[in-house]
Amino acid sequence: MQTLIIKILSLFNTINESFFAPVDSLIEKLPFSEWLLDAIIDSIHMLPFLFIIFVFIELVEYFYSEKMTGLAKSSKAAGPLAGSLAASFPQCGFSVIASTLYTKRLITKGTLLAVYLSTSDEAIPVILSEPSKIYLVVPLLVAKIFIALIAGYFIDFIPAFKDNSTLNQISNNEESEEENNPQEGCCKHHLNKRRKRDLFLHPLEHTFNVFVFILLITVFLNYFIFRIGGEENLGQYFLHDSFLQPIVTAIIGLIPNCAVSIAITLMYLKGAIGFGAVISGLCSSAGLGLLILIKRNRPFSDTIQIIGLLLFISIVSGLLIHMFYN
Repeated sequence: MQTLIIKILSLFNTINESFFAPVDSLIEKLPFSEWLLDAIIDSIHMLPFLFIIFVFIELVEYFYSEKMTGLAKSSKAAGPLAGSLAASFPQCGFSVIASTLYTKRLITKGTLLAVYLSTSDEAIPVILSEPSKIYLVVPLLVAKIFIALIAGYFIDFIPAFKDNSTLNQISNNEESEEENNPQEGCCKHHLNKRRKRDLFLHPLEHTFNVFVFILLITVFLNYFIFRIGGEENLGQYFLHDSFLQPIVTAIIGLIPNCAVSIAITLMYLKGAIGFGAVISGLCSSAGLGLLILIKRNRPFSDTIQIIGLLLFISIVSGLLIHMFYN
């Protein structure tokens, strides 16, 4: 299956390269440094891939988001399993939905953490937009789902966390209130009041926003590579082979913005950070879900506990991977 996907993406990449050839020629004539021109060209070439991926994601969210949310609500003991599998699909809103469900105590703390640890924000679309790197998707997803499952069930098993993991039954009034108060995901689009026009408009807007982030981050990385004399020297400036690397990326991953997951992923693709560091950074990168948790969850000490657990699990997972697989 993976081989077939690689062949399809490689064919699409060939067509993409041919299509952008005239544009590349015009860009190369601009009076800019080579590192800047390369950053512009590489980022522009990602646009068709990103748009197609985001259209596909939007279709899945439009038709199956309610089913995934319902599965998370009704899964009970299987919550961490259902949550980690649903969140592994690269949709931007599931961590927001999971945070909302947790604030109403409709899912367990273990399920919430499983969702946070398993979600990858923009990492998967960024990797898929470079067909030569698609082989990285499977180990990345498998590692994050495994970590999410172990951590989620372990948290729910510990008695100290069970007071806040008691599930409530949703009432008709709460269900009505949830429908009347739209939840916002990235690009301010509604998660529980989806519109057909968003099937095109949201992927278009999301593609542009991600493209801007990719361009800015790629410009920075290319300039840095130019200044240090090549990609082979990149690792030593980013704590290469150091146990500090997974710790630093995990802390950075807590910043609730998709630019963070994009930056961590691009740094991994460039060889600046290792597999342990990218896992720790993406595990702690729960996106907008953390903002919802901070805003709505009470008591606040419970929110601090969840963020602390998320950071601790991400760091430990990254360090273990760094020790045994670098």
